[in-house]
Amino acid sequence: MEIFKKINNNVALARDAKGRELVVFGKGVGFPAMPYQLDDLSNIRRTFYDVNETYFDLLRDIPEEVFLIADDIADTAREELDCSLSPNLTYVLADHLNFAIQRCQKGIALHTPLAYDIRHLYPEEYSIAKEALHLVCDRLQVDLPEEEAISIALHFITAESEVGNMHSTILTAKVISEISGLVEQTLGVKLDKDSFSFSRFAMHLRYLVQRMMHGKALNGESGTDSMFSAICREYPDVYGCVQKINDFLTKTYGWPCSKEEQLYLIMHIHRVCAEHTTKE
Repeated sequence: MEIFKKINNNVALARDAKGRELVVFGKGVGFPAMPYQLDDLSNIRRTFYDVNETYFDLLRDIPEEVFLIADDIADTAREELDCSLSPNLTYVLADHLNFAIQRCQKGIALHTPLAYDIRHLYPEEYSIAKEALHLVCDRLQVDLPEEEAISIALHFITAESEVGNMHSTILTAKVISEISGLVEQTLGVKLDKDSFSFSRFAMHLRYLVQRMMHGKALNGESGTDSMFSAICREYPDVYGCVQKINDFLTKTYGWPCSKEEQLYLIMHIHRVCAEHTTKE
């Protein structure tokens, strides 16, 4: 393996036997004069292919142990969520954890928005994030607040998203919370946010928000009209609730709901209210 560029004393750019570039972590790999041939690979702790140059400064500035634990967390998330995650997850997690540790050392506490909603809307991501937080605290001997699990979960959620940015993730959670509040207020119910029914409802709302953000709202054929009319007659209270939701989304975000979107909302709201709510 040829080591040809130092990032710091323990991180360097290298080329493997096939000429592919990679980043290598290992004690002292960046110390000798460049370039040089590294024949003993026993000291290499971790290798990363296809690293964007924009992350080289992170590799240079973030302590090695923070970066390696971020990579372990990213690998665990990929395995337990059983889905493709952004290849940048390791780097953004490392950056976040490093900053969180610095804040903690300075006694600076930041409030994480939508903490309650993230716990209930993304329970699997939050559960993995809690374990990740405990791992960080144990291995790095730091005392990060429990609320940091919300921030870690947000990075998982962002890495799952096609959009792949924190703004869309937070906006989605915010809109789901607002719609849930409208349902509770309009229909006089209390949604059980720990139930499977609510998780299913929240999942529908996540996809609804993503469609709206991308301008891909459902807009079925004219055959939807008769079904829509029948459903509205059968569930007039829920229909009225959906009209309020439609008005809210239109005025607040510029997202008018088609009849097909409203039809699905009526069915999902009726279902979640029928299965797991309590009258106030």
